[in-house]
Amino acid sequence: MSSPTLIVGAGLGGLAAAIRLAAQGRRVIVFEKNERVGGKLNLLERDGYTFDTGPSLLTMPWIIRDLFAAAGRRMEDYLDLMQIDPTCRYFWPDGTNFDAWQRLPQLVQEIERLEPRDVTGFYRFMAYAATIYGAVADTFMLRPFDGLRDMLDLQLMQNGPRIDALRTMDAAVRSYFRSPYLRQVFNRYATYNGSSPYQSPATFNVISYIEFAEGGWYVRGGMYELGRALLQLAQELGVEVRTSTPVQEVCIEAGQTRGVCLANGQHVDGAQVVVNADPRYSYNGVVGSGPLVQGQPATATRLQRLEPSCSGFILFLGIKRVYEQLRHHNIFFSQDYQREFAAIFQKRVPAPDPTIYINASSVTDAHHAPPGHMNLFVLVNAPAVDGRVQWEREAAGYRDLVIRKLERMGLAGLSQQIAVEEIWTPAELESRYNAAGGAIYGLASNNPFVAFMRPPLRARHARRLYFVGGGTHPGGGIPLVLLSGKAVAERIALDSG
Repeated sequence: MSSPTLIVGAGLGGLAAAIRLAAQGRRVIVFEKNERVGGKLNLLERDGYTFDTGPSLLTMPWIIRDLFAAAGRRMEDYLDLMQIDPTCRYFWPDGTNFDAWQRLPQLVQEIERLEPRDVTGFYRFMAYAATIYGAVADTFMLRPFDGLRDMLDLQLMQNGPRIDALRTMDAAVRSYFRSPYLRQVFNRYATYNGSSPYQSPATFNVISYIEFAEGGWYVRGGMYELGRALLQLAQELGVEVRTSTPVQEVCIEAGQTRGVCLANGQHVDGAQVVVNADPRYSYNGVVGSGPLVQGQPATATRLQRLEPSCSGFILFLGIKRVYEQLRHHNIFFSQDYQREFAAIFQKRVPAPDPTIYINASSVTDAHHAPPGHMNLFVLVNAPAVDGRVQWEREAAGYRDLVIRKLERMGLAGLSQQIAVEEIWTPAELESRYNAAGGAIYGLASNNPFVAFMRPPLRARHARRLYFVGGGTHPGGGIPLVLLSGKAVAERIALDSG
């Protein structure tokens, strides 16, 4: 019997790769250090409250449908997807609010209420962003990509001017919207890949286009149902998934990848090894005793020099009342957005006036909290861990700052309504998910070329070694991570052919 393909990590990228490789007829074994699959897409259950701990909004559901189709299955037999409308409710310190409706007539009314002239600006913006999407989808997002060298691809070079990479997201947004409120709404999509709208190239305005054009979705029962469904599909195809089984090292001899060494000392031979872990962690050993992948010190050094995405400061709050003003997704904006991002990415400290995201899935799935209660997943963007912030000392005070701000912005008496509470800092995210610096999306996209500087799908210093997930091509977020699974499976098929 031929050696199996080994996958280190059962995040969404690892599971997607496992499914597609198994559909090719390969034997696949997946090793996951945690007790559950899913990576950052996971869940926390406490005293009758259920929280999604990672991604809370799904876009581009056709990517999931395509994954199931590749395995000869129907997504609808495993998952129940529903659109969330409005996608998000936005709050500002001055009392202004805005609902991002998916139904166009209501969305236009909301835009007109803030700034009538911006209705035309919105249509112009969507046409502009559609051009970017058309330029990057087939040539970058939807195919295997081996890094900076592929930038020389003729079609990609010809599309260069169309992707608007030489001005920032903020500069582009300002050219279409007059309302400071709407500018802040559209700028916030830089945080979908852990970046700053004041540095990230305008190419990433494609993110808001996708959400407004295709809608925002939720998996009924909780986002973790996606992880469960992919695990079920993988196992139906014969994939062996070993949870609570950490990998100590990928074994490489004379430039050939031979398999993996488990933390218990066992060696497992493999025809290929696919690493579904942050490449910076894998090469540098920033969490644990040493690097997961040995060799090529130049790669480790280069990755260390690149800017990490932001991390997150998270509160899981089970509360004893219902706040009627909350929707499924909610954003409480800061007074000075530019100052907030300067704190995170330039000063590398927590923002003194942070924007706060709340996912209250109990609005949609009532069983996620006891009757008359709510589950609040509270997320604040925070700098990646670099030693400047001692979270064991700062966490309690920053928690109080966040709670006080939410109380000022309408969640009256929140501090007295908390029945369940847990805090995760960037340091917790770093250790829990082997994410270097606790960076949620791997590398930040704060310059025009970083998309081409991500570690490639195929390692350059060792044959039969591959990477998958948000730290490699094409980037972070559920759709792109699933696409990385598709791309790496295609790359392995090409290399094996």
